[in-house]
Amino acid sequence: MIRLAVISGKGGTGKTMVTAALSQLLKGSLVLADCDVDAANLELLLTPDLIRTDPFMGMKTAVIDPALCVQCGECEAHCRFDSVERDGDAYHISPLRCEGCAVCTIVCPAAAVTMQPRQTGEIKYSETTRGNLVHACLVPGAGNSGLLVHAVKKTALERDGQCDLFLIDGPPGTGCPLISTISGVDAVIIVTEPSVSGLHDLRRVVEVCRQFRPKIFVAINRYDLDVSLAREIETWCQEENIPLAGKIPFDPAVIDSVRAGIPLPQDSKSPAAKAIQILAAYLEEELKHLGNQR
Repeated sequence: MIRLAVISGKGGTGKTMVTAALSQLLKGSLVLADCDVDAANLELLLTPDLIRTDPFMGMKTAVIDPALCVQCGECEAHCRFDSVERDGDAYHISPLRCEGCAVCTIVCPAAAVTMQPRQTGEIKYSETTRGNLVHACLVPGAGNSGLLVHAVKKTALERDGQCDLFLIDGPPGTGCPLISTISGVDAVIIVTEPSVSGLHDLRRVVEVCRQFRPKIFVAINRYDLDVSLAREIETWCQEENIPLAGKIPFDPAVIDSVRAGIPLPQDSKSPAAKAIQILAAYLEEELKHLGNQR
């Protein structure tokens, strides 16, 4: 199995649109994962049929047993995250503020505070026309997005590890969710845009990716909105020995497909569709080389 992640240094570059289109164009059996767990939306373009939903248990959270609590206030005095709240004489822990450090369980003289599992999201397993999709939903305000990304990938590999290609829609940025996404992948394609922030964040995400040594490719989306900046990105890629896998023009057909909730049609004669077809053909050959090198 070849593992390919589609990522971006910043949001709004068209990463999910590219992932959805590649899922229709790349050959062989696929399993897909949406690892942008803070804002998963690949399902909006692939319209999957939900098969099952499993709870995701994040880090444990402190819970006060009111029957044992003696209202001494030690937990409140020692909590540096201000997660202990008082309602009259009763104390309770705010799950949104609790960081799971467990200091309150140590200082409580009555052993009234314990660490309990807390559900912070859901992992969904669905079926699409191009393979099964594992996606997730993180509770707003909850942490552990990196752990949830790991759980999504693990679920996909355990249930569909026999497929030819593992195609991942990754998160934007350079934080823990990205690191969890690119860990163990064979290749990444970074979707960027011709803007100052696009080039700046491209440099940052490439620096992170190089720590994990996947094959790195770059695609410039909406390149014709600023040809000079697109050329600057292309020059930088050449200097860094990073293959430029494709350049996708701005195209109203992309907007229409997103509004319709479908991937960019394969038979479309739009400029963007043709560019992504060229991109997919290029990646097909490169992924074959990666597979042969194993």
